Formats: sequence, structure tokens, C-alpha cells
Amino acid sequence: MDKNMKPDTAAEFKNAIAICRDIFVKKLQDYGTSWRVMRPSSLTDQIYIKAKRIRTLEMLGEDNAAVDEGILPEFIGIVNYCTIALIQLSLGIGEPIPPEEAFRLYDEKIGEATSLMLHKNHDYDEAWREMRVSSFTDIILQKLLRTKEIESNNGRTVISEGVDANYMDMINYAIFAIIKLRIEQ
Repeated sequence: MDKNMKPDTAAEFKNAIAICRDIFVKKLQDYGTSWRVMRPSSLTDQIYIKAKRIRTLEMLGEDNAAVDEGILPEFIGIVNYCTIALIQLSLGIGEPIPPEEAFRLYDEKIGEATSLMLHKNHDYDEAWREMRVSSFTDIILQKLLRTKEIESNNGRTVISEGVDANYMDMINYAIFAIIKLRIEQ
């Protein structure tokens, strides 16, 4: 990007979402909506596994990975699992749904997360651009621990936002990481 051009966060976000959605669509072709049987807490654990792997790869280096999948696919997985968790929170666990309905719900939940990002990004003045990808990883891990704590308290909080807000924040931090990783390639 030209140093004199102001970055277009909304466009970058849209491009990163397109990558995530493409993977979601392809996985749905392979597996259907088998994730409909998962409780949100199980999805939280799946996201935790991905975030822990990212942190391990960041600390040891991707060259030391035993599995030939890098950090970028794990952030994409976090976006998609968080979106699935938001869908599950709204529908509850249940039977598989038609692909068209899954795509509609995916777009709805990603749209909500994007709207949140645009509002926060305005207030924080693009601060994420000066952050390290490893910080996004740590923040996602922190939000996962918060989410697990809220889930252990049956969703009750005294003053804090609920698990849905944490999932949306994790989506946004993961997308910021995807943007930065793609720029650095």
C-alpha cells in the first residue's frame, strides 16, 4: 500500500471476511451443518484449541510445526467457529439446517461483528494497525478465558458483557490478524 494512502479498514475487513466465508462454504459442502449439535461451550473449547496453537506457533516458529498448517488458517478457523457459536447462541443446539439458512445466518452474524468493529475502530482511531499479531492472539485467549468463566456461571455476569460480545470481539481481533498477516506476506 502507498504510504500516502489512508487505509480502508472496511474494504480490508470485507476482503478478509470473504476469505473466511469461502472456507465456511467449502466446509459446509464437506460436512453440512453437523456443528448444529455442538453446545456453545464446546465451540469455545474448539476456538481455545486454535488460539493455543497460534500462540505455540508464534513462540516456536511456524517452521517447527508438526502439522503443515500455519497461523493464518487458524485465525480463519477462529472467525468461523466464533460465527458458528453466535448462530448456536441464537438458535440453540438442534438439527442440521439447510445450507442457504446457514449462509444467511453466517452473513447476519458477521454483519453484526463488522458493525461493532466499525464503531469501535472509529472511536479507537485505527489503533489495531499499530498492534502486533501476537497481541491479538493474547487478547483472544483472554476473551476465551472470560467466556469460559461466564459459561461456568451459566451465562450470568454482574457487570460485564455476555459471551456473544466476547465472540464478536474475537471475530474482529482474528480478522485484524488476518489483514495484518496478509499485508506482511
